[in-house]
Parts: sequence; C-alpha cells; structure tokens
Amino acid sequence: MRTLVTYPEFRATKQWLMDVGETGEWPLVMDVFFEYVIEDVAARAQRGTLGTIQGPFYVPDQRRLPSPVTLPARPDEKGDPLLFSGQVTDLDGNPVAGAELDVWHADDQGYYSGFAPDIPDGNLRALIVADTDGRFEITTIRPAPYQIPTDGPTGELLRAAGWHAWRPAHLHLLVQAPGYRRITTQLYFTGGDWLHSDVAGATKPELLIDPQPGEDGRLHTNYDFVLEPVTNVPGGAHG
Repeated sequence: MRTLVTYPEFRATKQWLMDVGETGEWPLVMDVFFEYVIEDVAARAQRGTLGTIQGPFYVPDQRRLPSPVTLPARPDEKGDPLLFSGQVTDLDGNPVAGAELDVWHADDQGYYSGFAPDIPDGNLRALIVADTDGRFEITTIRPAPYQIPTDGPTGELLRAAGWHAWRPAHLHLLVQAPGYRRITTQLYFTGGDWLHSDVAGATKPELLIDPQPGEDGRLHTNYDFVLEPVTNVPGGAHG
C-alpha cells in the first residue's frame, strides 16, 4: 500500500534533512538510527564474538599500553573502580598472543574525552596489548548512561516520535590481531538503566557483563573474545 505524504509533511522532512546537514549531525543520525541495521546484516555472515555499533565517540591513535593496565584517567577520576579481564582466542580456543583491544568509554557523568571541553584528551581511552596467552586485565571505572545530544534536529526527531534519548552504560571495544577479523563491539551492564530501550538499538543479551564486588574494593568482571580468521571473512579483516 502506498503511503500518502502531504506537501506540509514533505516540506517539514526536507527542512529537517537540511537542518541535519547544517548542524553537522549526520554522523550522529547515522550512528544512532542506521548503524545497528547495517551491523545486524553484517553479523549474519560472521563467526566469533558478536559485534554491535561503534558509535560516534571513537578517537583513533590512543596510547598503546601492555596488559595489565590502568586506563589513563584524571587523578581525581570519579566512579566505581572496575577490573575488567579476559582472554582473546581463535575459533578453536587457541590463545591469540598480543591481540589488541582498543578500549574507550564515558566517565561517571556520561561524558567522553575528545567530546567534552573539560576532560583531558585520551582520558579513559587506550590501545591495550594482551599478553602471550591472549589475556588482558584492565582497571578503569564503571561508566554512566548518557543522553545523546538533543539540542539539534536529532533531538527534534526524538521528541516528535516520543522517544527518549538515553543510551545504557557500556564499554566500547575494537578487538583485533593480524590475520583475524576485527570485532567492533560494546559491553553492557546487567540490570543497567535503559538496557532494554537503548535509543541506538544496539544492545544484545550476549554482550552483558555482571561486575561483582571484590575483596580489593573494585568491581570485577570477565569477558572473553573469539576472533575469526580472515580466510573465513569475505572482503578482508575489518568488519
């Protein structure tokens, strides 16, 4: 059945699209409303750890640090201390020595370095190198949920549709090694706010972690990653 669009609706849509371009919000719109669809299609032909969207807050070329490591942070960084550990293996369970984990996340107020003027560059970001057994151990803080920007046309669309603007708390990761497909993913916290109504539609049950208090005063959680060899991947190592 054809959808009947009126001229006022057409003009409003046209103006909204122009506003998106003028405000520079196309990356935000694409990442929030479209990337999860593309990622879902790509995942159908992939093996290994599930991926999800990258999102708009990635900054390349961060400090390369060996595991175990504490993510670069401000001296007075607020938030619950979190110890995140695991192992990177191939599809057969063999360790991937020296695998790299590009990790970044928001602070306990929901802000990212590189996108907030009062946060130092590189804060809560690093490229971490796993050991010879593919194991990694990362100390950081538990991030907070956050709202995507709502002061532009993206916010106008959310309000018009009656949608909220919140993303649940998460860790971002790019996991890679030579000869393997790169995993782009996010890990979410069991029981977290907005987990089942993520504005970006990017959460998956397989990507949940459940940190538990340790005797050292930190939250402890573990998650293992499985990389797929490039020979199984149509089009190369990046996915």
